[in-house]
Amino acid sequence: MSCSDPFLRNLIDKGVNIISPSSVFISPEVNPDNIMPGAEIHPGCRVYGEKTFIGTGASIGRESPVTIKNSQLGAGASIAGGFADCTTMLNGASAGDGFHSRPGTLLEEKSSVAHTVGLKQTVLMPYVTLGSLINFCDVTMAGGTSSDNHSEVGSSYIHFNFTPHQDKATASLVGDVPHGVWLDMPPIFLGGQGGLVGPRVIEFGTVVAAGIVLRRDVAERGCLVSGSEPGSLRERPYDMRLYGRIDGITANCLRYIGNIDALAAWYAFVRTPAAACDKCAAVCTAGASERLAEIRKERIKRLEQLAEKVSESVAAAGDKASSVIFRSQKKFIEIWPLIRDALNMENSGSQNPVPEMAVSEAVLSIKNHGNYIRGVQSVRQDVKTEITRWLEQIVSSRVACLENVL
Repeated sequence: MSCSDPFLRNLIDKGVNIISPSSVFISPEVNPDNIMPGAEIHPGCRVYGEKTFIGTGASIGRESPVTIKNSQLGAGASIAGGFADCTTMLNGASAGDGFHSRPGTLLEEKSSVAHTVGLKQTVLMPYVTLGSLINFCDVTMAGGTSSDNHSEVGSSYIHFNFTPHQDKATASLVGDVPHGVWLDMPPIFLGGQGGLVGPRVIEFGTVVAAGIVLRRDVAERGCLVSGSEPGSLRERPYDMRLYGRIDGITANCLRYIGNIDALAAWYAFVRTPAAACDKCAAVCTAGASERLAEIRKERIKRLEQLAEKVSESVAAAGDKASSVIFRSQKKFIEIWPLIRDALNMENSGSQNPVPEMAVSEAVLSIKNHGNYIRGVQSVRQDVKTEITRWLEQIVSSRVACLENVL
């Protein structure tokens, strides 16, 4: 294969499979050492960003052109066609044609999305599978134990993450991090042609029948949600400036931040040390940690905006301002700066001491197996219990930011 571009020629000579060099653009700031031998780049692809990494066996553009920017693809990861910005895909993660992924997106090992899926501020833990024609922004989802027993979202599904009040304090937690990291929990199924109105919390083992728009939490494991939509169509006066009860919204938002912090701690103390001797794992783990920091920043920003919107709600309440609902809104406005300060203090990690012996055991298990999934699933139960307790304490301390200032 002839190629006049020295940059591309160098990549081809070291074993990168560039199918049609004349149609591929790789921006000068891209580090050629971060495109590994055995990576596959198909015609029409564009690669940008000094933080971009494409691992051995990773593939972009097999079905249509791909544009990636400051994104990391682990070994064997693939994007069939589409766009990825500040996105991290760990080993074996895959996305179909029409993929559109924006900052804060993390697909862990063996997770997958089919064609025409939009993600942003989204974490899919190992094996989680999304069908086609899905918008699943602002969600963290876990559950399942293998490719044959995985959490799944059916095709034509929407996570509704923008309210009539024009806020996005709506991130939903499907499964959880403290238990989900061990890959031993029952899968969750969200049936196709449905939706989830955030911010919701859904427990492991939940099955939601196709065609349902879920507007409430599912707080018990192993529940089936089925039946027709409640109520019938009706009209009534509605003022988009006015909020109702916000205590549940706030609690779910803080629980979500707690789970993101728990996953960040898992990366910092388990995954990063376990990946130290493997360039692909180390780069992708660092990218994943950046994604989690982006998500945390976004969630606090959205809570800040919620506080501003609630202030407008109270101002517009008029003679309703003395009601219980609006008194609770005033209280939230008053305590939000205290919650924000508490969250920033909690982010230092000093409030949740690391169980060092148990963490060392988990790191050693991953290193000894040479495979993240096998290593995690082989950790002794007593070690799992201790680390789970630590991660749960991280989550609880974030939720307590609300309780402690009330």
